[in-house]
Amino acid sequence: MRKLLLKTHFKSVILLGYLLTGSLLASAQDRVTGHTFATRSEVLAQNGMVATSHPLATQVGLDILKKGGNAIDAAIAANATLGLMEPTGCGIGGDIFAIIWDAKTQKLYALNGSGRSPKKLTLAYFKENNYTKIPALGPLPVSVPGTVDGWFEMHKKFGTMDMNTILTPAIEYAENGFPLTELIAWYMQKSIPRYQAKGFPNIEDTYIHQNGGKLPNEGDIYKNPYLAATYKKIAKGGRDAFYKGEIAKTIGLFIKEQGGFLSRKDLEDHHSEWLDPVSINYRGYDVWELPPNGQGIAALQMLKILEQYDFSNIPFGSAEHLHLFTEAKKLAFEDRAKYYADMDFYDVPLSTLLSEKYAKERSKEIGERASTYEAGKISAGETIYMTVADKEGNMVSLIQSNYRGMGSGMVPPKLGFMLQDRGELFTLIEGQANTFEPGKRPFHTIIPAFITKDGKPYVSFGVMGGDFQPQGHTQIVMNLIDFGMNLQEAGDAPRWDHTGGASPMGETTQNKGMIRVESGIPYETVRGLMDKGHQVGFTRGTYGGYQAILWDDLKKVYHGASESRKDGQAAGY
Repeated sequence: MRKLLLKTHFKSVILLGYLLTGSLLASAQDRVTGHTFATRSEVLAQNGMVATSHPLATQVGLDILKKGGNAIDAAIAANATLGLMEPTGCGIGGDIFAIIWDAKTQKLYALNGSGRSPKKLTLAYFKENNYTKIPALGPLPVSVPGTVDGWFEMHKKFGTMDMNTILTPAIEYAENGFPLTELIAWYMQKSIPRYQAKGFPNIEDTYIHQNGGKLPNEGDIYKNPYLAATYKKIAKGGRDAFYKGEIAKTIGLFIKEQGGFLSRKDLEDHHSEWLDPVSINYRGYDVWELPPNGQGIAALQMLKILEQYDFSNIPFGSAEHLHLFTEAKKLAFEDRAKYYADMDFYDVPLSTLLSEKYAKERSKEIGERASTYEAGKISAGETIYMTVADKEGNMVSLIQSNYRGMGSGMVPPKLGFMLQDRGELFTLIEGQANTFEPGKRPFHTIIPAFITKDGKPYVSFGVMGGDFQPQGHTQIVMNLIDFGMNLQEAGDAPRWDHTGGASPMGETTQNKGMIRVESGIPYETVRGLMDKGHQVGFTRGTYGGYQAILWDDLKKVYHGASESRKDGQAAGY
């Protein structure tokens, strides 16, 4: 198993290139960009671009574009394929969020496709049964899966190709099989036995018996005929086939048998929501996220705080860079813990949280040493990320997930997918923004992002990784804007995150937390952070999932980039 990390600073690769081939390519790149992080070149194309975490899903999206479909059609096709090929991170048992640039109206649209908690499950039930938190696995954390409805909402508003054509590639792969990648096979070998040990039903029938009776391995031809049949029903009967027909009935009966509360009625009542995305201006660029129940505005809060500092004199990856970043993160995440929740149930003070005045006030709390903060006093972890652009100029930034890898362990019989466990992300502490209530959407970690410049599309991007996601978004924006990296470098550059602090699930800040860094962060930075009072650790394999498309409006060319830490691919035509 290869190590899932950026193994070395690219200067070592440059030296090796000189010794073995005498190539000047890397040296030329360094002179042009001033950075040495890119593992490969950007992909350039004029007519369309697809970037996903699986090469075959990328090709499915490209095929849809070449057949005349638009970016929305291709995004749905690729996402359906990923639900088959990466069941360790996504699928139709989970939720979906998207930001779409519509070339016709020259406007951004945001889709919240997250599901709600069961209406017959109450806070009183958890208290009567002595729960202090919602379990991670089993029937109780299962919320309504929103992905299929999200597909049809996007398709109804923007799609051009019929859904049968869009879903056919995923159906054919599910029936005929495809070779498992190294990474996904490794995840499945780690995940499936965990669910088996819990005694959850239908795990073996769905993931093992359909594939020769053994745990799948790298290169095995993997099939999911149950999922193929489910996709066929959806292609023929539309979203109602999932939320009102036999599929909904099967899900409701199964969850009831397992002692849970998600019902057919919960599925029937589900609907996605179109929203106006929210943004801040960061050094002349507008960065866009969805409002809560997701955590996208944490990235916007971090950027507004960091905008108070001049990074032209602060080197990338320096102790000062990581110190300021971490302190901004702590401030934003304290607010996240206090204020982020389903806005149908809680009045999130968005305008204040994203204001220039508030950012300036919060930045004054940052000193020279590591600190512990409280939320501002104001009135009032697997996933997939993918992005698609077409020749008309439409762009889709899409993220989709089950949570905790494959999900809750609840696999309805003969449907081919696992249900999500997003309900775990509620708190059971009464009176908080994210306290559990029936029919409420939980706090959500998955967030798509978009950047515009002067009212025109610039970059569609995202990353995966739970609490890392807003930190990753902030790093990508800074890499592009503050440090002048190209699209591929911005994703390949060494990463870090800060763990610890309060959360929307009820945890409170106990200490200063830990900064975890990848191997590309130099020792001088680690030492400098420790001198500032930070605890520093090292990580491997926890970051990844970055995909991005940049539109060069001057040359009318798309730039594509894909995560080097995973199996992904950007490709265009």
